[in-house]
Amino acid sequence: MFRSFLAAGCGMLALAVSLPLAAQTPAGSAEALSAPQIEFEEWTLDNGLRVIALPDQGTSTVTTSIWYDVGSKHDPEGRSGFAHLFEHILSRKTENMPYNMINKLTEDVGGQRNASTGDDRTNYYETVPAEYLETMLWTHAERMARPVVDAEVFEKERSIVKEELRQRILAPPYGRLRLVFAENGYDILPHRRPGIGNIEELDATTLDDARAFHQAYYGPDTATVIVAGNFETAELRALMDKYFAAIPRRSNAIPLEITAREERRTQPRSLVATAPNVPLPVVGYLWQLPPQTHPDVAAVNVLDAIMSSGQNSRLYNALVRTGKAVEAQQFANTSEEGGYFASFAILSPVADQDEVSALLAAEFERLRTQPVSEAELREAKNEWVSGTLSRRETARGRAFELGEALVSTGDPRWADRLMADIASVTAADVMRVAQTWLTAESVVAMRYVAGEADPSTYANPVPMPTFRSVPPASGEPALLNDEATRQAPPTPSPVPTVERAPLIQTTLDNGIRLVSTQTGDVPLATITVVLPGGTSADPAGKAGLAEMTAGLVDKGTATRSAEQIAQTLESLGASMSASAGPDGTFVSLTAPVGNIMAAGEVMSDVIRNASFPQDELDRERKRAVDGLQVAMKDPGSLAGLIASPVMYGTAAYGGVTTAESLTRLTRDDLASFRASWWHPAAAQIVVSGGVAPDRAKEIAGALFGDWLSDQPAPAPIADPSGPAPAPRTLVIDMPEAGQAAVIAGVRAISRSDADYYPLMLANTVLGSGSNGRLFEEVRTKRALSYGSYSSFGARAGQAVLNASAQTKNETADEVAAVILEQFELLGTAPLEEEALQKRRLFLAGSYARALETSSGFNGIVAGLLQQGIAPEEAALLAERLQAVSPEAALAVSRRIVRPENASLIIVGNAAEFIDDLRQDYPSVEVIPVSELDLNSPTLRKPAG
Repeated sequence: MFRSFLAAGCGMLALAVSLPLAAQTPAGSAEALSAPQIEFEEWTLDNGLRVIALPDQGTSTVTTSIWYDVGSKHDPEGRSGFAHLFEHILSRKTENMPYNMINKLTEDVGGQRNASTGDDRTNYYETVPAEYLETMLWTHAERMARPVVDAEVFEKERSIVKEELRQRILAPPYGRLRLVFAENGYDILPHRRPGIGNIEELDATTLDDARAFHQAYYGPDTATVIVAGNFETAELRALMDKYFAAIPRRSNAIPLEITAREERRTQPRSLVATAPNVPLPVVGYLWQLPPQTHPDVAAVNVLDAIMSSGQNSRLYNALVRTGKAVEAQQFANTSEEGGYFASFAILSPVADQDEVSALLAAEFERLRTQPVSEAELREAKNEWVSGTLSRRETARGRAFELGEALVSTGDPRWADRLMADIASVTAADVMRVAQTWLTAESVVAMRYVAGEADPSTYANPVPMPTFRSVPPASGEPALLNDEATRQAPPTPSPVPTVERAPLIQTTLDNGIRLVSTQTGDVPLATITVVLPGGTSADPAGKAGLAEMTAGLVDKGTATRSAEQIAQTLESLGASMSASAGPDGTFVSLTAPVGNIMAAGEVMSDVIRNASFPQDELDRERKRAVDGLQVAMKDPGSLAGLIASPVMYGTAAYGGVTTAESLTRLTRDDLASFRASWWHPAAAQIVVSGGVAPDRAKEIAGALFGDWLSDQPAPAPIADPSGPAPAPRTLVIDMPEAGQAAVIAGVRAISRSDADYYPLMLANTVLGSGSNGRLFEEVRTKRALSYGSYSSFGARAGQAVLNASAQTKNETADEVAAVILEQFELLGTAPLEEEALQKRRLFLAGSYARALETSSGFNGIVAGLLQQGIAPEEAALLAERLQAVSPEAALAVSRRIVRPENASLIIVGNAAEFIDDLRQDYPSVEVIPVSELDLNSPTLRKPAG
């Protein structure tokens, strides 16, 4: 139930390390595991372009990616964030591709694309149906050799990047932690500057800066093309020669190497950073780390896992399980030149900062003075293996793991080499690296508390060095060719034939339905148990019961304590999660195939026999209440909380978890909920991954085939959506908000409605992906937000179709107007068949990619089962969408997606937009955040 609220705001980056899978041990043991190596072929063109091929005829897709050895560390002096800004710029326009044509070339054929920037690299990547390999390679050659950097691109992308900065750094309560880490993780390396930049330096950038940056750093001699998926290597060689061989090396090149290295710190220091809207303080420690290729990196990662991975980790046991912290996090961030190690906790409201700081320090002192146990060592290594197996489930995942390793080490085999290094790490190695790198003499002690947004509170005392600039651009800027002379993209090749494993349905001896398939050969499997009893089953006044029941399912049974459950699963390299949605609960387990039975025994025990110990309930309830405090300080999270009661009123779907409702929950409530709703007669099981269906049935039968109950099966909740409340226009005034969140929604239809597929397709037109109308209008045309999207979920009762965006406070009313205008146009502007077909392909392609992984397959099929839909529908989506006519999509939109039926919610600094909003919505309700009451039907505290 308690989600991590640090990860999104801080952009935490765990090292992508891997371990090789060898023989797996009998159920119940916890011997060391390993993972298959990444097989590839590589060559280099005469112009210096490196090419790496990972063919895989088992997929229908291909992933093309280009990795430039250019990252945030290359930002010019006075231009922090520039590599990231240029990543946005280079994605947009070339001499033969108009603005955002790359989005259409990918999404319109059923693919997806993106780009990202790190300290060491910038990458651009697409996953598309395999027949579009040549098209994608052409786009990469265009962007490398013929980019158009003009005022249109530059101004729009700079505005978008500033909105991204507000959304990721300035709006979330803990977003600025990312700035604190970078500023104090380094002294003289350019990595010290925030990769996303700051508003002032982004405003100072010019169009000429962008052209100069491209000429200095972007060329075939700074790039690696990695292609993974269904293709023949000989074909790829020919295409690389055709499109890339003639591209010259950089003509205005400057060296990529960063020669500076950090001096080891010998004096500790401390800081107390302040930021607005911080509900709970953070305490932590920060140390410098060596470069990625240093021999100690393997042991550092094992140490990191022992300290922080899972609920059997030292930090969890010392800080979270004791109730001192609501969350503890840690990560080792290394790059080509150096890195840092951060360990920190968000405190419980009643915890003492000095006490928690001392507890955290004591854990590191223990690492420096006492060897870790062999059991801890095996567990940490097996958890790394499981993560590696998950990454290597798909060709795309293998390509990304290889690429990330390559750009930080220069060695495409580094990820596999690290496998062996981690496998050989000893307890003595862990203690040695703690003594070497995590010393009391070199630590930065950090605290992060509520206050003004004041960077001086966390400023590094070492003066910021002056960094390298790039030479001025030469030559004339490139221009978009006119249509008559513009080169057209290559046409697709023949579609490869790929056989899919059949979906097998059967029943266990006790009648439980089982759906299984083998999604691949990587020895990793996922079991999902689908149960009734979601949040709509929460009794009045006890919202959060279903979520708390799911959240505490692994906290103890009659024969296992919470600690024993965590230790057993993590030693097996397994992970288990449980979550309650509106209509039911999923319990999922992922583990290496050789350990799936042993891990499954724990899963079976907790589903049948969870005991919900009182001390566990007390702690998790307290953590949940603290998590709500955090959500109430974040505009996007708060808008999401408010949406349910606004759209459903007092109906079952309208419940919202509050501190008050959580306080009312008892241990007997949880036990009664599990006994009533988690019933074998209503349970269904999905198994997929690297396991054959006959073996899947054996496993499921052994784990759940004897599960019986004397109680009657639960009846579904009657009319969980209730009558639609009157639409509201609601503003929650949060004066300290760094950005405004905007949500508009209408009541829609159930999953079983005959119009479900027409509305699903219409919603894709409205707001799915970067070719949706909302993205086009809000981001592409107006640069008002980092992105704007719509969603339409599947529910037993009426779902909600909503659209959302985050924007600077002063444009909240403008974004709301654009969203509602698009609601109107969805039901009035005719839908052309050609445009609709592109949206069909986009939606079907995203489903097809998800079905290639065990977790993706289980998520889709479990959702269908929960709604009473045949699991075969997962493979029939393309067919169902093809049957939807433009007229049907338009008709359902006209009936449902009407602006006059929409509720509008804005959370932000009302002073910056309320006057303009009132001109369109005179009856708008404004509730100061201090007067907000989620327990009240009006959402406002009573007067007085």
